[in-house]
Amino acid sequence: MSEMIEVIIDSIRVHLMAPQRVIVLKETGGERFLTIWVGPYEAEAITVALQEVEVARPLTHDLIKNIFGAFQARIVRVEIVRLQGEIFYGNIVVEADGREMRIDSRPSDAIAIAVRAHAPILVHRQILEDAGILPEKDLPPAAPKRSAPPLIEDGSDRLSVFKDFIDKLDLDDTDKNKPA
Repeated sequence: MSEMIEVIIDSIRVHLMAPQRVIVLKETGGERFLTIWVGPYEAEAITVALQEVEVARPLTHDLIKNIFGAFQARIVRVEIVRLQGEIFYGNIVVEADGREMRIDSRPSDAIAIAVRAHAPILVHRQILEDAGILPEKDLPPAAPKRSAPPLIEDGSDRLSVFKDFIDKLDLDDTDKNKPA
């Protein structure tokens, strides 16, 4: 267990150019974030549970939680245990009949169940070291702030070039080009 670090769901974000969503997990008591790309349905399932929206019939993740309960299996925690390429692997850890079992799961499904069961979400330490983000360290430096140009109380100096142009126009000449 010491290899595992508890995280909380910081946010679920929408990618504006694709149907994908991002779950942003934040290290409890730390500053690192972990982002996991998920599909829109999985993100919606997590959002519904986070917002405690009442649904008329159980959704898939509610059904799974209910099945665990019917077999007296307690959802202890969910774990994100491996990152291979860009794919995360997870487990739902349940306790039944005095023994602990790990059930292979996509992290998005495991998180949707954890939210419903009020179970902790844990991430393997190596995943946070490899894929975690420290905002101040990992973001590009901000562009230097530019000060605004000083305000001129009388804007006539800036507009004088236009005044000169207008003064030089021969408006009487425009009447000559009008059709009669």
